[in-house]
Amino acid sequence: MRVIGVMSGSSLDGIDLACCRLEENAGRWRFAFDGTRTVPYASDLRQRLLRATRASALELARLHRDVGRAIGDAVADMLPSHPAELVCSHGHTIFHQPGEQLTVQIGCGAAIAVRSGLPTVCDLRTKDVALGGQGAPLVPLGERLLFPEYRAFLNLGGISNISIHAERSVGYDVGACNQVLDHLATEVGQPYDQDGRIALAGQVHPTLLAKLDALPFHALPPPRSLGREWFETEVRPLIDDKGIPLPDRMRTVVEHIARMVAQELDRNGARHVLVTGGGAHNTLLVDRLRGLSSSRIEVPDRELVDQKEALIFALLGLLRWQRRTNSLCSVTGAVRDSIGGAVYLPN
Repeated sequence: MRVIGVMSGSSLDGIDLACCRLEENAGRWRFAFDGTRTVPYASDLRQRLLRATRASALELARLHRDVGRAIGDAVADMLPSHPAELVCSHGHTIFHQPGEQLTVQIGCGAAIAVRSGLPTVCDLRTKDVALGGQGAPLVPLGERLLFPEYRAFLNLGGISNISIHAERSVGYDVGACNQVLDHLATEVGQPYDQDGRIALAGQVHPTLLAKLDALPFHALPPPRSLGREWFETEVRPLIDDKGIPLPDRMRTVVEHIARMVAQELDRNGARHVLVTGGGAHNTLLVDRLRGLSSSRIEVPDRELVDQKEALIFALLGLLRWQRRTNSLCSVTGAVRDSIGGAVYLPN
């Protein structure tokens, strides 16, 4: 089946779309990319998303509608050259507080279905949260099915997270990543720190590093997951200290990310790790990971680095369409495995 997976991460790079051919034969899954693209958010919509956690209920409803329209239009634009039979949209996370059994991903599935003309799966996290789980990460099941030759995975997206596959699959958020680095880069008018160049000009600031390492989240046992609220309330007050030069803050954050990730990889005995997400393009960050972790760090080709999450959500959407398990309680801490996601039909 051809499925378009859609992902919008917390770093707000844009809407990632991956048209994927997915095939199961004797329990073994295969995939191929038919086409991929990233559609940047319009400037106004991106600014509204950045302010969304402080928006009124009416503005949040409008954002839900407008993000759905934007995703639906992006899918429709892709279909003439990359036809598909199903869409699965992760949506854009606004609130994620699983301790309150609350998670909100906006991007109206009805708007996506109507504008694309395809059945649409969305809202994949809320069922798991209702079952007492974290609702995240969901990708470990897809990793286990699509990449059985690997046992450890690292995603360096807006937030860093890992998954380990042995007798059972586990996965959890590690901590900060591109959400923090991109925020700092805006101080000099850049969307991100290309190749870690700003950080390379700085030095690690020991006091700031100690404060970041000591954030209470890092002491929590898994399962654990993060939302943008954590960045706004816990991390941003530390990194916005203009008394520390920007290059030093950037270099310190890179060191903090690498330290936290390396610690978790080594704690789980990861020997060979497949690394994807936008942070995999940050050469300084990857170099520090290789220097701090005993794991072998593998960065695949650019398409897989950028589109692995969209690919996996395409698979999770297909499993939902087939009424098969697409969320693992061993990862999320829910009371049982589940079939998550709402389905909207175009007519």
